[in-house]
Amino acid sequence: MTTKSAAAAARATVYGYPRQGQGRELKKAIEGYWKGRVTADALRAEAARLRRGHWQQLAGAGVHEVPTGDFSLYDHVLDTSVMVGVVPERHRDAVAADPLAGYFAMARGTQDVAPLEMTKWFDTNYHYLVPELGPDTAFTADSTKQVTELREALTLGLTARPVLVGPVTYLLLAKPAPGVFAGFDPLTLLDRLLPVYAEVLADLRAAGAEWVQLDEPALVQDRTPADLDAVADAYRKLGALSDRPKVLVASYFDRLGDALPVLAKAPVDGLAIDFTGPAAANLDALAAVGGLPGKRLVAGVVDGRNIWINDLSKSLSVLGTLLGLADQVDVSASCSLLHVPLDNTVERDIDPQILRWLAFARQKTSEIVTLAKGLAHGTDAITAELAANRADLASRAGSPITHDPAVRARAQAVTDAYARRSQPYAERAAAQRAHLGLPLLPTTTIGSFPQTGEIRAARADLRAGRIDTDGYEERIRAEIQDVISFQEKTGLDVLVHGEPERNDMVQYFAEQLTGYLATQHGWVQSYGTRYVRPPILAGDISRPEPMTVRWTTYAQSLTEKPVKGMLTGPVTMLAWSFVRDDQPLGDTARQVALALRDEVNDLEAAGTSVIQVDEPALRETLPLRATDRPAYLAWATEAFRLTTAGVRPDTQIHTHMCYAEFGDIVRAIDDLDADVISLEAARSHMQVARELAAHGYPREAGPGVYDIHSPRVPSAEEAAALLRTGLKAIPADRLWVNPDCGLKTRAWPETRASLENLVAGARTVRGELPLS
Repeated sequence: MTTKSAAAAARATVYGYPRQGQGRELKKAIEGYWKGRVTADALRAEAARLRRGHWQQLAGAGVHEVPTGDFSLYDHVLDTSVMVGVVPERHRDAVAADPLAGYFAMARGTQDVAPLEMTKWFDTNYHYLVPELGPDTAFTADSTKQVTELREALTLGLTARPVLVGPVTYLLLAKPAPGVFAGFDPLTLLDRLLPVYAEVLADLRAAGAEWVQLDEPALVQDRTPADLDAVADAYRKLGALSDRPKVLVASYFDRLGDALPVLAKAPVDGLAIDFTGPAAANLDALAAVGGLPGKRLVAGVVDGRNIWINDLSKSLSVLGTLLGLADQVDVSASCSLLHVPLDNTVERDIDPQILRWLAFARQKTSEIVTLAKGLAHGTDAITAELAANRADLASRAGSPITHDPAVRARAQAVTDAYARRSQPYAERAAAQRAHLGLPLLPTTTIGSFPQTGEIRAARADLRAGRIDTDGYEERIRAEIQDVISFQEKTGLDVLVHGEPERNDMVQYFAEQLTGYLATQHGWVQSYGTRYVRPPILAGDISRPEPMTVRWTTYAQSLTEKPVKGMLTGPVTMLAWSFVRDDQPLGDTARQVALALRDEVNDLEAAGTSVIQVDEPALRETLPLRATDRPAYLAWATEAFRLTTAGVRPDTQIHTHMCYAEFGDIVRAIDDLDADVISLEAARSHMQVARELAAHGYPREAGPGVYDIHSPRVPSAEEAAALLRTGLKAIPADRLWVNPDCGLKTRAWPETRASLENLVAGARTVRGELPLS
């Protein structure tokens, strides 16, 4: 460590915090508002209560500077759109009449008006609402939310730092609005946007902000020289403002690359940089540019995206090096703690020793505070914490949970031939058409049907012992009967059993595989009020017994139509879990794939002719830097093929992906060698169909015609219109008709109406096709 004064200045801070509350109070309040049971004022009061609680928890743990503005009723990018006055024309009347109702209309849509497009936030499982911009977009400042929340924190006597999405990232995340020519570049609006940010910064300074954080995570992606020039221009202009707080520019999720020297030279007051995982390369890169003389550095040395405990000694070593590279070094997580659960102390079903390997948001906060204390006062000040940390790391490394020799031997024996179907696609397609006898434009759903209150109550009753296994299974059988009956009456061609027995598409399988841990309260926001409990992939993976065969076979016994077997693919099992960090991801994926391969083979042996292996996370997990992608795609596609390659040629393999940008992975989608792929397309107006056609994708595809993330019911003509658009890119003998995603979160009335319209739209377009 260098100067004592520099070390003594070290402070603990975070960029953001989980929003939902320990009991998901925010979800309940928002959904109550949507249903008319909670007033707008009551919702705002509950949100303010949760914010106060979060700040007080942070301050009580020893965090010196709390974030404000990161809290959101739906999405922080949508909040930014409101802050800069970007409201789509179709939503302006609703926003003008009732800003809160209009805000949620932009997020969810209404029966008459489509919502904003939704997609993944970089390579996380969080979804943001995509801003719609055009050459005529006019920005106007509205800092009400940001100023209000800052004042709330200051009133509590806390040191607070507002956090905003930075102007360059905001524009890079945006898309041309509907009707705007596709080649329009939103970044050309930067000069128009910067005065609005200047106004917001001035408002925050007037409200008492000493520092404001501008998040620019888009800078860890590959950026063009023009992009970097825009970054330099933006922060030269914002830095030159006289009426502003100090500006901290934050970036995270990966290494900064060519953007780092641009930011280091910018006239801003500090940088917040990620030093975990691949972003550890930022340490040498920062030294190479001469550090940050005269600037504050917030060092993200605690992983904000995974739940394993920090190696405190290793982080202190990094922090010690950083002390020589900046005037002030503070300690933080690598990114917002939005991406991890709130608190592990409420978990009762995980072995206490294993629980010590895990750090959720509150535990990560304690790690940050400990590191700041060690940096400021030396390791003698944290001797006990370091000793306990070393013991916990050693316990995990030596645990039999993490190593199964049989699993490792099987994975090492895999050959390339083991991951290849026995016949090429063209021959398989002919065999499948003969076997299945489906019409042109076959209709199906993605897998899940609405999880009603009765189903959730049955699951809760079973856990609580209010009903026995026989009683629970009788309810599941009745639900499957209803789902199959509905699909037959509606006229769907390939059916599903509806997945009433499944709590979550990853958790359900994780609970039946060795090497996984499940939480009871580990909720993480996926989008809006949709929260998931990612399981924890802690050790080597195997499948002790069949997981889905029984219920799939039962559903098939109720109908002559084919019923799809439904599995979650290996990449998604990793991406939507908190995955072990002690071996390469490709090794873990291969283990999961082999366990799922056993399930696929058992489904086929039981008579299942169509098997869907969902991989919605394939694009989401794509590395942010292009140089890292080939290695990832190699193991990811191999893992899928390992899962599916053992079936007969006439067994049809489906996969599904949703809410991501697919254009840059179309070749990888081809490499999966699935017979049919279904993809999100309704909100993006069949963009993915055009991308598949441009690539020359040779297999069958179902671009979605029903946006299930909105409560609106698409009409039969709307479905038909989307299908006609799809047919311009994909020939009729390879085009399927399906929703964008599973129907688990939807209600039955809208599901019935939407699927009836979907089938009607397919029949209309089928009747328009020329007779062969």
